[in-house]
Amino acid sequence: MAFLDTKHKRKSAFYTTLIGVLMLIIMFVFGLTYFDPPIEYGIAVNFGTSDVGSGNVQPTEALKPAASSESESEPAEEVEEVEEEMVEEAVEETAEVAESESEEASEPAESEELMTQESAEALAIKKAEEERKIRESREKEEARKKEEARKKEEARKKAEAERKAEAERKAEEERQRKIREENERREQERKAQEAKRKGVDALMGGFSDGNGNADGGEGDDNQPGDKGKETGDPNASGYYGIGGDGSGGNYRLGNRRALTRPIPEYDCNEEGKVVVTISVDQNGKVISAQAGAKGTTNSASCLLSRAKEAALRTKFNPDSKAPTKQVGLIIYNFSLSE
Repeated sequence: MAFLDTKHKRKSAFYTTLIGVLMLIIMFVFGLTYFDPPIEYGIAVNFGTSDVGSGNVQPTEALKPAASSESESEPAEEVEEVEEEMVEEAVEETAEVAESESEEASEPAESEELMTQESAEALAIKKAEEERKIRESREKEEARKKEEARKKEEARKKAEAERKAEAERKAEEERQRKIREENERREQERKAQEAKRKGVDALMGGFSDGNGNADGGEGDDNQPGDKGKETGDPNASGYYGIGGDGSGGNYRLGNRRALTRPIPEYDCNEEGKVVVTISVDQNGKVISAQAGAKGTTNSASCLLSRAKEAALRTKFNPDSKAPTKQVGLIIYNFSLSE
């Protein structure tokens, strides 16, 4: 067949037939419904073959003719009475039917009124229930918001406490770091001063190194040691007295005296005694100076630098008999009260 010559046409025909069969089945099952005839209302009428009649026996066939006119008149009266009774019965039945219909009509009205009252009560109860649920929902929402606010406040206070603790910890670490740095700086200065003192001691023939470990010694006794005073002049020949430089001041270079005595610049908040070891040539010029020798009471860098600068500017009297490099001391006393 030409209309089924392709695969798509055959498939279309199959689906079309299937849909048509399904539609017919649905139409027969759901489309053709039977409705019961409405209930008929009326008055039942007795079976008979004439307009009049009498008696209580219901014949099943037609009656034979009456015998005489009298008999005809009597049945006529009886028929009239029967008709009146039947009319009365019909009227009574009609009244009863009307009354039953009115009762049936009043019953739905009463039931409808009852249903209306029940519906109003149910609506009121439902509305009250909905209002209760809305109120509970609002209360729950307010409680949730309060709880969230409380948690946020607690989190904020906790974060603030942690931040303060962290700041205090960092401040303490910074303070400890500064203390360590200050201790390290002082230790470095001490080591530097120690190294300087050792260098000065080596230049001065090892009379002391500040720690009691010097080599050599000087004195007129037969016992080891370096005879003299810590405040004395390493180039002096005397061993007794309170100590001094023999020139009436803090410039100690044997019998040579200082011609110029520059005053150190004092520009820091430190005080104490600074001992400077100097080397002087025969012309009286200070050719080298190292501040912080034995006897120094304050090793602040500002005091040491100012003392060294002043020592290098000092001028002593020339002496052709002096060593080419004569070693001595200059002592500077720095005081904040002056």
